[in-house]
Amino acid sequence: MNCPFCSHPETKVIDSRDTQEGRATRRRRECEKCSARFSTYEEVEIFRLLVIKKDGRKEEYDRTKIEHGLERAFVKRPNAEERIEKIMGEIEYALHEKKTDDISSKEIGTLVMQKLKESDEVAYIRFASVYKSFGSAKSFLRALETLE
Repeated sequence: MNCPFCSHPETKVIDSRDTQEGRATRRRRECEKCSARFSTYEEVEIFRLLVIKKDGRKEEYDRTKIEHGLERAFVKRPNAEERIEKIMGEIEYALHEKKTDDISSKEIGTLVMQKLKESDEVAYIRFASVYKSFGSAKSFLRALETLE
């Protein structure tokens, strides 16, 4: 592992702990040259998944697309980073449990919405307003009513 500060190739692991309920490992490292400390996260690459888009196209699963959507939904919400990391772990675990090579973008969106609804109602509404493309105030109000 190269140091992100000085690019020295030798670093040592100071501490390791499991995160995301044992699905990832956080390692605290120290550069042997400049003594800078930094963290790395190691996750097992679970699967190669193809996402079927609305128009029928298939593209490879891209974790960052979901993360960006969650980041926008969690803007200025408490403990956003930790909650996003937890939700991402739960989503990817659920996708892995399906034991399939193809999944529709709609199924992924529904799963994200479910996890957000359980975690943070404000983030849920923010995400839903983009994901569902509400056409009117009435349809937006109906989504709000489902939270009550």
